[in-house]
Amino acid sequence: MPPFFEFQHVSKAFDGRPVLEDVSFQVERGETACILGRSGVGKSVTLKLIMGFLKPDQGRIIAAGQDITDWSEAQLTEIHKKITMVFQSGALFDSLTIGENVAFPLRDREDLNEAQIEELVSGFLDMLEVGRYRDQLPASLSTGMKRAVAIARALASQPEAILYDEPTTMVDPLMSHTIVELIQKVKRQVKLTSIVVTHDTRLANRLADRLIFLHEGRVLFWGPPAELEANENRDLREFWRQDEIPLQA
Repeated sequence: MPPFFEFQHVSKAFDGRPVLEDVSFQVERGETACILGRSGVGKSVTLKLIMGFLKPDQGRIIAAGQDITDWSEAQLTEIHKKITMVFQSGALFDSLTIGENVAFPLRDREDLNEAQIEELVSGFLDMLEVGRYRDQLPASLSTGMKRAVAIARALASQPEAILYDEPTTMVDPLMSHTIVELIQKVKRQVKLTSIVVTHDTRLANRLADRLIFLHEGRVLFWGPPAELEANENRDLREFWRQDEIPLQA
């Protein structure tokens, strides 16, 4: 069976400045991959290329097992039914309640009546531990809770794969721990193919079946976490050990 995601010698530049250069990697079906690297190395650009929001300058991009490199916007709509993305902002509809946000992707389905939609919404909200916020508007929630709701809404679309863009950035350590636990729960219970973009090595160590480390626009490492820990590359080891440094109180 072909990989669910694959980059084949992908390059992307903005205003003549290379962001990704000859990047190649694969993510197998059912696997959780974490893309790591410092700011500006092209982690989020990678997700936008997968979603078709950007086009590569060179190379081929495989998503859901299909070469989508030259697909039109209409064709990409079909891929977006299989692949969903959780943005840093959550991208919730401000005028809809939390329950209505999660119900939104379900209302396009002709095979569900209102009672079934409500039952599914309750299930997703409970899975992500945000059921008590069902009748509230997004503005009343913290950044972390918005992300949990965004994951619930992403699952409601019943995708084959889910992409997470920096899920623990700009949240406090306790909320970061909670989000990691929720993503782990999704991994165990739903078993979707997942890509998590992060700078958080603790998150990556707990979630990843495979790691992709970007450095200066290139793939410096691609493989299981155990192999990364044994890698002698200085840049890689310094990054991987950054979260082991104790912070002063």
